[in-house]
Amino acid sequence: MSGLTHFDAEGKAHMVDVGAKEETHRVGVAEGLIAMQPSTLRLILQGGHKKGDVLGIARVAGIMAAKRTGEWIPLCHPIGLTRLAVDFEVDEAASRIHCKATAETVGRTGVEMEALTAVSAALLTIYDMCKAVDRGMVIDRIRLLEKVGGKSGRWRAE
Repeated sequence: MSGLTHFDAEGKAHMVDVGAKEETHRVGVAEGLIAMQPSTLRLILQGGHKKGDVLGIARVAGIMAAKRTGEWIPLCHPIGLTRLAVDFEVDEAASRIHCKATAETVGRTGVEMEALTAVSAALLTIYDMCKAVDRGMVIDRIRLLEKVGGKSGRWRAE
C-alpha cells in the first residue's frame, strides 16, 4: 500500500510494530484557530462567561484529550507523555483565538497525533462553552507545525 504504514502487505489495517525502533526524544507541535463574533471574544476575555474560565478549561481539555489519544484514534499507540503544553494567543483585531500544543515524550513513536488531538479538543471546548451566544464560530487551520525525533529526524511545516 505504497507508503501507508497502517496497512499490511495484504491491505488490512494494523497497528504498526514499533518494538524494534530506538527510543528517542520526540516532539510534536500543532496549531489551529477558532474565529468568533467580537462580542463572544470580549465575553471570554472579560471572564464574564457564566460557565467559567473558558481558556483555562479549554487548556485542561486539550491536555486530557492528548493523554487519551490512543483511545480516540484507532491505530494510534498509547504514549506516556513527558510534557504537554496548550497555549492560546488572542487576536482581537481578527476576533479569533489561536491555539498551539506541544507534546513531548521519550519513546519509539512520535507524538504528532497527541499535539493535534490537544488542539482539536481545546478548540472544541471553546466552541462548546460559547455556542449559546455564538453558534457561527469557525474552527480552522488545524495542522502539524513540527515533529522532532525518530529515524526521520526533524520536519517543519512551511
